[in-house]
Amino acid sequence: MSPLTTSAFDLPDHLTAKADTTLIAADEQHFAAVAESLEQSIADLSDRLDAERRAPGGTGQAALDRDLEVHRLTARLRALRRFGLDLCLGRIVSADDPEPVYVGRLGLTDSSGRRLLVDWRSPAAEPFFGATHGNPMGLASRRRYRWTRGRITDYWDEVFTQDGFEGHAALDDQSAFIASLGSNRSARMRDVLGTIQADQDAVIRAGSSGALVVDGGPGTGKTVVALHRTAYLLYSDPRLGHRRGGVLFVGPHQPYLAYVADVLPSLGEEGVQICTLRDLVDEGAAARPEADPDVALLKSSADLVTAIDTAVHFYEEPPTRGMTVETDSSDIWLSADDWAEAFEAPDPGTPHNEARDQVWEALLTILVDGHDGDEPADLVRKSLQQNRELLTAFSRAWPLLDAADVVGDLWSVPAYLRKCAPWLSPDDVRTLQREDPRAWTVSDLPFLDAARQRLGDPETSRRKRRHDAVVAAERERMADVIDRLVEADDSELLLMTSLRHQDLRDALVDEAALPTADPDLLAGPFAHVVVDEAQELTDAEWQMLLLRCPSGSFTIVGDRAQARHGFTESWQDRLERIGLNRVRLASLSINYRTPQEVMVEAEPVIRAALPDANVPTSIRSSGVPVEHRAASELGSILDSWLAEHAEGIACVIGDPTFRPTSRVRSLTPELTKGLEFDLVVLVDPEAFGTGIEGAVDRYVAMTRATHRLVVLTSS
Repeated sequence: MSPLTTSAFDLPDHLTAKADTTLIAADEQHFAAVAESLEQSIADLSDRLDAERRAPGGTGQAALDRDLEVHRLTARLRALRRFGLDLCLGRIVSADDPEPVYVGRLGLTDSSGRRLLVDWRSPAAEPFFGATHGNPMGLASRRRYRWTRGRITDYWDEVFTQDGFEGHAALDDQSAFIASLGSNRSARMRDVLGTIQADQDAVIRAGSSGALVVDGGPGTGKTVVALHRTAYLLYSDPRLGHRRGGVLFVGPHQPYLAYVADVLPSLGEEGVQICTLRDLVDEGAAARPEADPDVALLKSSADLVTAIDTAVHFYEEPPTRGMTVETDSSDIWLSADDWAEAFEAPDPGTPHNEARDQVWEALLTILVDGHDGDEPADLVRKSLQQNRELLTAFSRAWPLLDAADVVGDLWSVPAYLRKCAPWLSPDDVRTLQREDPRAWTVSDLPFLDAARQRLGDPETSRRKRRHDAVVAAERERMADVIDRLVEADDSELLLMTSLRHQDLRDALVDEAALPTADPDLLAGPFAHVVVDEAQELTDAEWQMLLLRCPSGSFTIVGDRAQARHGFTESWQDRLERIGLNRVRLASLSINYRTPQEVMVEAEPVIRAALPDANVPTSIRSSGVPVEHRAASELGSILDSWLAEHAEGIACVIGDPTFRPTSRVRSLTPELTKGLEFDLVVLVDPEAFGTGIEGAVDRYVAMTRATHRLVVLTSS
């Protein structure tokens, strides 16, 4: 990037008053310094990154540290190149200090160390987002910029003191912000960092201890808060950094993930794992919805998930009868007590398949200790390792297990299910049985996940044996090298003989540098979990997240009124029941997205089913009334809208036969949660269903509109 040669401002003709040099000269001068610093920073970062990449990779921790530094430098460089001057969000002026403080997506200093931009997440930037007329937080004024293709096309000023009026034009306070809410949408969530409001910012900056529930109706910015809070916590809380566990972000469905994919990278955070609940389990991608509501209800219970532990423990019971193990030199008696002792060898919490090797080693040790012949212990152990009868007995006593087999057996072997979940009635057991035990549904995912966590990877044992073999071969090769060096050493002090020490020999073999399997990036544990649309999670599904966050540090975002299957409890009651005890609640009650015209029609829809629904107050009007038209007019409505609007995104909700285009989506009501569109066309909304589920689907679909809502009916 070259130093600033043209104005950072590109204000349209109708904003001539704002182009007065007395109003923007200080900004122009500051942006020139920012441009120069950006150019230097990009050059310096590029040089440092090249140097890191050319440096020797090292081994073990050194290699890991180098990779992390390369990742950090790359992310910083990408952010600086991506934004340029529009790193700057705005500026604030303190009532006690006339020198403006400029707030940016990232912090930036010049060559002398002068702070040009403060990071939006820093305490110094908090008043930029949090100041209100009721609580100005020490500010005299605030200026926000609107950037278009790297230049400022508008800005608006707010003043908080009488003296703050000096040097400001077109003081429109919130009106420019309100107008910006109605700007065209795109396939990706638009950048809203510069317009985060005080109620949202307070939630974003709340501490990470325990579980924070962010409760709010449609359009209150819950998703905005969830995403920006993720970036804020990674910046402000050292306990959550990527090397301390990191953050898992869970969204409701794939269209949502595609919609928000760009937000965290734009905030400089590229290491967050983002997924849906389906992504946590291999079988999730192909899992079907549970067709039988009775089965779905039974499988929603967290208690039933605990049956997995019993199901696995069934295969960890030591044999009650002893056996004679034959070796080349003598027979060894392996008693039931010996089996029990070996089965106690694994540390508590060790996954079943990983514990298997520990049990086997304990069993071999007991047998070697019980051997009374003259044969050396290492030869006895080797003989035992190859004893087919012992191997068969051990594999029967502690078998390698697969999660799909364990869960499938529960749904196909009634006696097994009764043993693992004795509280189920005979009718419940029959209801849960099915013909194809592996016909996975979404309701099965918590059970598959719990089984996989409890069992561990069945390949772990095999990988460990292969790894140990590679280490042994490497040690043998290194021993041969050392012997050759010692033989060739003709120095007076015979320094090479020191290489014969076993500790030094082991140190020469870097086990960390040997090939290992890639870890499951979604397996955790994570230091913090953020979950959006959390009102839809069953108690069983919550267990999937609790397994991945032992600290109980959660950000939980949702709206009880948008729960398709009802949510009659309080958040506290629901979360305490599933295992979260330190629960705080933050409410968002202002609807920034949905126009008043839409909310007037949407509110009665949800209140008919849920009279106490938390319906937020919309603060803007589009001037476009909700239209009711015939379903036959769908094509003409879309054609005219596309002709009138060169930008923006529309969505047809409720017509599975409609083929989407680049600017017109076609989704079910369920898959629109968390999304927003300029135009929403609802097709036969009464066909969405009855009761709470139907009402919620209609309410959710209606409130996706940011400008225009059209309701089509077939009759």
